[in-house]
Amino acid sequence: MTALSRVLLKWYRQHGRVLPWRNHPDPYAVWVSEIMLQQTRVDTVISYFEKWMKLFPDIQSLANASERDVLNTWEGLGYYSRARNLHKAAKIVSEKFNGELPRNLDDLHSLPGIGRYTVGAIASMSFGMDEPTLDGNLRRVFSRLYDVTEFADSPVGEKILWELAAQNLPKGKAGDYNQALMDLGATICIPKNPRCLICPLMTICQSRENGTQDIRPVLKPKKKVPHYIHAAAVVSRVGNPTYVLLAQRPSKGLLGGMWEFPNARVESDPIRELTKTINAAYKLKVKRKDALGVIQHAYTHFKVTVHAFRCEAVSIPKDKSLKWVRVDELDDYPMGKVDRAIARMLW
Repeated sequence: MTALSRVLLKWYRQHGRVLPWRNHPDPYAVWVSEIMLQQTRVDTVISYFEKWMKLFPDIQSLANASERDVLNTWEGLGYYSRARNLHKAAKIVSEKFNGELPRNLDDLHSLPGIGRYTVGAIASMSFGMDEPTLDGNLRRVFSRLYDVTEFADSPVGEKILWELAAQNLPKGKAGDYNQALMDLGATICIPKNPRCLICPLMTICQSRENGTQDIRPVLKPKKKVPHYIHAAAVVSRVGNPTYVLLAQRPSKGLLGGMWEFPNARVESDPIRELTKTINAAYKLKVKRKDALGVIQHAYTHFKVTVHAFRCEAVSIPKDKSLKWVRVDELDDYPMGKVDRAIARMLW
């Protein structure tokens, strides 16, 4: 056991966070939590995890669930491909592995949505295997501890950091070691203004010694985020605002399988371009009535400003992706944040 892991584990025994998926007897719970925690804060995940485990308490119940129920339960967490992959993987585990997560690492890695990091987390925390892992927190921690000058988000940098994680892994205690590193990164070795003076590893941290902790990890420069303008049509039947028209997004890609109000990107003037762009996108002819509101939202790689308008249907194509839905039943249809905001304007 290295000095780093010895000090870290002692600190973890005293200061480790109490979380509902820790020391859980079912590997499924660890799997769900790790997928939810990708790019999402712990305090946000806890309530979603607890709700998920009540609705889908085991792999079989998840495998048997409809995609709509799965996406509804996930709504608000974002990155919806995570939910779809969980659902797909549960079906595979149910059919191929008798409803139990495989202990073979290659089999585990073959499941949708389970990459190298998640394999290491499940293997160490659920199966007691001596496997390292490397999430954003651990990448930051090791970049600082060893004052790594390579880009942490490059193949070379990733290789270095995985090796450092493996070198310090204490045999037989990988689960606690990985969770201790996660807690250290989440509570002390935080992205900005790290709390070095209360860090248990302060005396062995090379970045602390060199005064470079505020510029580690080194990350590739971010590209400029594009900004798009969209016009959304809340379409009702002529003289009957009880029902509105929803469109279901394709199963693959951004917000796959989710429901939305017909919308399209415009060049500059959403009022003038609304009917033309909606017709081009959906072969749907509408008559604009009045403005509902404007919603701003930032996705991972772009930002949008969405102008929503009440409209009446002039003609609607026969399309299985389009559906009339009662306004008071909109909560039953999983939506992204923009469309949920529009739906709330209708009450």
